[in-house]
Amino acid sequence: MIKKILVANRGEIALRIMKTARNMAIKTVAVFSEADRNAPHVKFADEAVCIGPPPSNESYLLGDKIIKVAKELNVDAIHPGYGFLSENAEFGESVEKSGMIFIGPKSHAIRIMGSKLAAKDAVKKYDIPMVPGTDEAITDVAAAKEIAKEIGFPILIKASAGGGGKGMRIVENANEFEEQMKRAISEAENAFGDGSVFIEKFVTSPRHIEIQVLADNFGNTVHLFERECSIQRRHQKVVEEAPSSVLTPELRNQMGEAAVKVAKACDYVGAGTVEFLLDDKHNFYFLEMNTRLQVEHPVTELITGLDLVEQQINVANNEKLSFSQEDLKITGHAFELRVYAEDPLNNFMPSVGKLEVYRPPSGKSIRVDDGFTEGMQVPIQYDPMLSKLITYGKTRNEAMQRMLEAISEYDIEGVSTTLPFGKFVFEHEAFRSGNFDTNFVKKYYSEEKLKAINEEEAQIAALFALKQYLKDSEILRMPK
Repeated sequence: MIKKILVANRGEIALRIMKTARNMAIKTVAVFSEADRNAPHVKFADEAVCIGPPPSNESYLLGDKIIKVAKELNVDAIHPGYGFLSENAEFGESVEKSGMIFIGPKSHAIRIMGSKLAAKDAVKKYDIPMVPGTDEAITDVAAAKEIAKEIGFPILIKASAGGGGKGMRIVENANEFEEQMKRAISEAENAFGDGSVFIEKFVTSPRHIEIQVLADNFGNTVHLFERECSIQRRHQKVVEEAPSSVLTPELRNQMGEAAVKVAKACDYVGAGTVEFLLDDKHNFYFLEMNTRLQVEHPVTELITGLDLVEQQINVANNEKLSFSQEDLKITGHAFELRVYAEDPLNNFMPSVGKLEVYRPPSGKSIRVDDGFTEGMQVPIQYDPMLSKLITYGKTRNEAMQRMLEAISEYDIEGVSTTLPFGKFVFEHEAFRSGNFDTNFVKKYYSEEKLKAINEEEAQIAALFALKQYLKDSEILRMPK
């Protein structure tokens, strides 16, 4: 049985994993860089070890050093969280070879699903719908251009080893193909050390739907329904919800069954996510599988009542899933807003500095997963996400209203944040109606619109303050 876990990560996800571990009476070890010495996850852990300077390649990406620390502290298992080493097959393999448990899938599953082309090849025999495109990596620009013409523009060039929108280019016509392909290859090489790319048809108005799966070591695999992740900027998710407002029970079952098949295609164990594109006619296509815990997992937890980190640890302990697909049901609705230290009025550029004021909201059906406290410095070396703001309601409208109230109560000073952008999204008619896709930001958002809204709200606040001042002055002038 696992009695001590080292969390090979930082910030909100490290703290979130440790809280579940503590509830399960499991000891925790934090590793941290010099930039995170005073971070909440370091203080919360039972033990903490500094592993290097702030740059991640000198600290959080040092797999051998992390394993050495874990061995010295008699750790039973390592949880990688997400990002950093979470989808590094070599790291997972090294953890297992050292005699410890890697809380995640086996290395062969990570390898297969880590390559989009290998993943496509693995799921072929399961007759899962896929976007038309090439089955192999291609570097010959002229040959690739001919294939693109056969598929039909617009097309998408994607890095095989990619993620987070890197090495991805939308090409509208043949004239711009060569330049965009060269850029995609160059970006893929720089980001992943692998310049292999492939081509697929670009679905013009897609929704991004992902299915949470969970599998044990005894052949039991279930899906925990879907998450809608269509609100994105720069191909990265900003708002997520569960369930999706457009899936019918029949479509939900079809996509859930397809996700389970994808998991079985690579002998998946643990918690993972299968991502799909859904077109405007509600046809779905397999996109990729993320072999780790997702940033947006809390919305699934709220609608299912399950703790996904607890489930991961149980599976790592070689326990059978304690429920079947028939036992699972959706209750209520949940949203997640990623709160980034970014300036939505300046092309979402990172905003670093000291959190002069940091007061997150609290209350019924409001959850904040964060890794910061007031007075801390937001470091430039890492992803600028401050927190995840999650709300729950019996209905979509109730959860949405609770989100707007939570945004208004979130008090942050010292850095710019995406809270105003979140308010823009949750107040927009297209989002409220459920009639949106991954082009939401391109279609509806502009810095000018947000500035205009902010100015209007400031004027209303000033008028209200003036009215209150005049009212108070009148009371003071009244005869006693």
